[in-house]
Formats: sequence, C-alpha cells, structure tokens
Amino acid sequence: MLRDNIKLFSGSSHPILAKKIASELGVALGSITHSKFQCNETYVKIDETIRGMDTYILQTAGSSVNDDLIELFLIMDTLKRASAASVTIIMPHFAYARQDKKSAPREPISARLIADLLQAVKMDRLITMDLHADQIQGYFDVPVDHLTAMPLFVEYFRKKQLKDLVVVAPDTGRAKFAKKLGDKLGADLAIMHKTRPDHNVAEIVHVVGDVKNKTILLVDDMVDTAGSITSGLATLRQFGCNNDIYLATTHALFSGPAIERLKAADLKEVIVTDTVPIPAHKQMDNLQVLSTAPLLAEVIRRNIDHESISTLFN
Repeated sequence: MLRDNIKLFSGSSHPILAKKIASELGVALGSITHSKFQCNETYVKIDETIRGMDTYILQTAGSSVNDDLIELFLIMDTLKRASAASVTIIMPHFAYARQDKKSAPREPISARLIADLLQAVKMDRLITMDLHADQIQGYFDVPVDHLTAMPLFVEYFRKKQLKDLVVVAPDTGRAKFAKKLGDKLGADLAIMHKTRPDHNVAEIVHVVGDVKNKTILLVDDMVDTAGSITSGLATLRQFGCNNDIYLATTHALFSGPAIERLKAADLKEVIVTDTVPIPAHKQMDNLQVLSTAPLLAEVIRRNIDHESISTLFN
C-alpha cells in the first residue's frame, strides 16, 4: 500500500495501463476530469484535494501525441496550482524521442524542446522506458528513471528455450541493447546496416554476423510503419536464416501500413509491451503483449521508499 500522501492520476492516453499500475500498487486512481470543449481545446480538473501530496501522472505518447502533451501540461499545471508537493511524470513512450538531433539544416531538436516544456511546467521527476536515444536523459535538469523492457523479453524468451538463436539489431543504434539481451539469453549477435533515404523509409543493405540456419530474434525500441522490419526480414532471409523469425519491440506504434506489412511478413511471433495502447484493429493472431505495469509500479514504490531502481535491472 502507498502512503496516504501519494496520488496516482491518469491522463486520457492510456487509462488501461494506469488502472493496471494502480492495481499493482493496491490503490485507487486519483479522481480527475478531462474533456474537450467544442473548439477542441482541452479541459482538465482534479476532483479531490492534493495539497502537500506527492503526485504521479501516467501519460504516454500515444497516437494523438500533441493532444496527449497538452493534456499532460494542463494536468501538471493544475497539480502545481493546487499545492501538490511534487509532480512525477510517467511517460513510458517519450514523445518526439526520434527527433533527438539535427539531421539536416534548419530542423528543430524536438526531443530537447519537449524536455524543456516539461521542466517549464515544473516537473520533479520523469519515469520513461527505452528511449530512442540514451542522451535524451541529458536534456533534463531533474532526475530521469530510464527503464528498459529487457527483463520482460528475457523472461519471455528464456521460457521458450529457442535453439540456435541470434539476436539481431536493425541498426547500430540498437546494437548495445541487442548485445545485452543476447548475453542474457546465451545467443549470438548480428547487426543490420540501415540507410534512410527519406522519413519513414528505411533500406537494409547488409548484415554483419552469422545468421545462416539460425533462429532470429529481431529487436528494436519501436515499430512505427514497419518499413525497416519488412526490409530487414527480406535481407535476413537472403542470408539463409531459419523460417522462425521473432520480432520484439517495446513501443508498438503500428502506424499507417504497419499491420498490413507485419501480417504479410510471415513472422513467428510479434512480442510487444503495453507502453502505448494497442486497439483491436492493430492486433494480430501472432501478437503477444507483455505488461509493463508490474515494473512501473515497482519503480514508483521504490521512488517513494527511496530505494535503488538500478538493482531491478542488474
């Protein structure tokens, strides 16, 4: 049970995950109203006293990311104006994480801007998961608990006891994650070389590592349109891997043609987490969803009790 001076609130982006976290903690969600005016402006109101309380807000970056952010800013402002002692943001999928640097002249660094906006509304701590780029933590002047879904994937695949397994990173940016996962599963590592000729367009041109006659576990932090995955699978099969190919990703965005592409990809299983909601029309027969609620709830509890979080992942 949480102490009486702790309150967990949910934005409208992922109420199912918020309820699961509250259940893990043995508490009821804080009472909050969020709605839209006719002009499409967002309205929020906290329906109970939170004076002097340590507050937590679950608001992920979902399919309506801009609306999710504005609603989050308004909830934060409401809590501060109602004299909350602290405001901790739980954003499992961090908004604009892929725009972490300038890739061309006259582009914004959007991830840095989101960090600045969150701090401008006086956030005290951020809890997030599998950032697209680790350096985003450095954009903040407040503590950031950067979690990983790796323990969930390790537990899932250890039970399967797959033979001749190779963990494949779709690019060098995910090589470190893939190497750690492979070490924990006793699997080899392979890395694909990817180029991006345009936004949401990726081409896999080479594979570094032995995948011939191997069972493939392809891992990435997110799957958006699944273009990289489709291109990568074709290349892996050209290099002679087994028919059984597993895909594991933390953030199942599944935008645009993603579901169509994944269904046509002939994957053995697609394993994701629930950091973003997955509506019925984005689900498939071979989709397995692992819940992050127990992990997020434990991190909240450890923050409250001033216990180590890093030991969860060692």
